[in-house]
Amino acid sequence: MSKLASSRRAALVAVAAFASCTAFAQNYPSRAIKLIVPFPAGGGTDAVAREVANKVAAQQGWSVVIDNKPGSGGNLGVDAAAKAAPDGYTIVLGQTSNLAINPTLYAKLPYNPVKDLAPIGLIASSPLVLVVASDSPYKTLADLIAAAKSKPDAINYASSGSGTVAHLAVEQFQKMAGIKLTHIPYKGAAQGTTDLIGGQIQLYMSSIPTLIGHIRGGKMRAIAVTSEKRVNDLPNVPTVSESGYKGFEAVTWFGLAGPAAMPKDAVAKLNGAFNKALQDPEVKKRLEGQGVDVLGGTPEQFGKLIQDDIGRWGKVVKESGAKVD
Repeated sequence: MSKLASSRRAALVAVAAFASCTAFAQNYPSRAIKLIVPFPAGGGTDAVAREVANKVAAQQGWSVVIDNKPGSGGNLGVDAAAKAAPDGYTIVLGQTSNLAINPTLYAKLPYNPVKDLAPIGLIASSPLVLVVASDSPYKTLADLIAAAKSKPDAINYASSGSGTVAHLAVEQFQKMAGIKLTHIPYKGAAQGTTDLIGGQIQLYMSSIPTLIGHIRGGKMRAIAVTSEKRVNDLPNVPTVSESGYKGFEAVTWFGLAGPAAMPKDAVAKLNGAFNKALQDPEVKKRLEGQGVDVLGGTPEQFGKLIQDDIGRWGKVVKESGAKVD
């Protein structure tokens, strides 16, 4: 083949590829987008996903279907998204635990959040809240610490899974306070909520969206939040930091990702659509009313956050000694 013929062929291939990309960008999405939530329905991640997905569907005229895939600290759902066809029709709402903590916590993780996933955009963040049942004898964090020091390991606490921010936040706090609690991990937030109210567990740490309805309804008593400053929707609940443990802070974030090889046009369209939904006053009001900070941003910004937090939380995991086989 002559150089001229070779050049013409290369040009035709480039034109065809450009036309194909243009057609994809114009037609996408042409069917329902599956949004995997790697935790059960009823938890904080699920609440954020449904709020924002419903607004995207309304604004864009798209079909966005929530698919709850709980298990293994969120790993099952994220892995399903990482191994899905990279066509832009399967995405996942990951969070700090399964994208930044689990790479260090788990000896064998079935996916690499940096290599196997394409970041789409950060959605929101939320501090955690430590709660007890409404009839608990612990009225304050000081009450809890005093009881834990008098009876090491006798008090149990629940989280929505090993390796979640809630789990590691309590592990960090135990070291600072010099106490020893017994961890009971659940597969998601809903069952822990039921068991706390029913008296099967004594403490529960989870995201504010998961628990704020029960706190307002009087079924739970919040004794501390993990943000740097008090939360507007729980103004009477002190922070861990102001309760004598200065500098303590633990916040979980939620962000969208898809298979690593998904088309850049799909990433761009999804990013634009979800950022627009986050700017809607109704969405912001409802999420902020649940103690959620609405964020947004570019895929690049979210990708950097994941990498930075893998390093940050990896250090916490190693210092805590936590490990999951």
